[in-house]
Amino acid sequence: MEGTPVQITTGEVSGGGRPSEDRILVNTDATLVVVLDGVSTLSDDAPRGGWYAQTLGEEVIAVHERAQHLDLRTTLHEALTTVAGEHGLVPGASPAATAAIVRHRPHDHMVDALVLCDTPVVVEQRDGFEVLRDERLETLVRLSPHRNIMAEQLRAGGGFTAPEHRRVLQQLREHQMQHINQVGDPLAYWVAEATPAAARHAVVRSWPVSDLKRMWVMTDGALAGIESYGLWSWAAFADACTAIGPQQVVDAIHAYEHDDDPSGVKHPRYKVSDDKALACIDLGPTA
Repeated sequence: MEGTPVQITTGEVSGGGRPSEDRILVNTDATLVVVLDGVSTLSDDAPRGGWYAQTLGEEVIAVHERAQHLDLRTTLHEALTTVAGEHGLVPGASPAATAAIVRHRPHDHMVDALVLCDTPVVVEQRDGFEVLRDERLETLVRLSPHRNIMAEQLRAGGGFTAPEHRRVLQQLREHQMQHINQVGDPLAYWVAEATPAAARHAVVRSWPVSDLKRMWVMTDGALAGIESYGLWSWAAFADACTAIGPQQVVDAIHAYEHDDDPSGVKHPRYKVSDDKALACIDLGPTA
């Protein structure tokens, strides 16, 4: 990777009807990639999840530029502290975001990654693929009876616009909010919000550059194309990103949702189509 420029390509598409709340940010020398999935509060008249994701992502890059060898959890903690303080954000009433960070340290020949909530980092190693993920939110959702109710309603043809679907989504959201960033809660999940300590609960991993070929960072809307819909295996997905590019990949996932499963009968989910963001990182032939 040293001596060979890292190539970063991206693809993004809105779920539909409004601007995407997903964000991809890359610093000037392409050594840091930040991908965030913004979430607005229930009371927001105008969704602020995109604003929060953009603001937090910019601050993560600013912290990195000041101190490039911090533990990534410390980088995120400092960024969360600054954003909450400067904008008067209050835990439980703040917009939030999932976060994933990939950092290349060329002088150390290492790559670091951080994942907080359901925005995974995927790496292609010499012997296969590894998915760095934070499964705590998914575990919490699986424990809620409302998830099964939602799936049953959709499979029965109720559709995404039915009042019953909206009610069960509200119940799922309320179930999640009871456990967000709760110290001492065995069901807690952690997300970037107005509680900087959440950064300490992020999942982190490091690899020697020589062990890696390519990496991908994606929001859950893009991940669904592989793990929920089965449009590609990881190997086929990797090849598609190279052959047609990440923009056409996320467009294909979006088209599948609208054309092949517009009512969620095959693949029950929260809405027809989620925002999607995908960053592809080619580490170069010398990695």
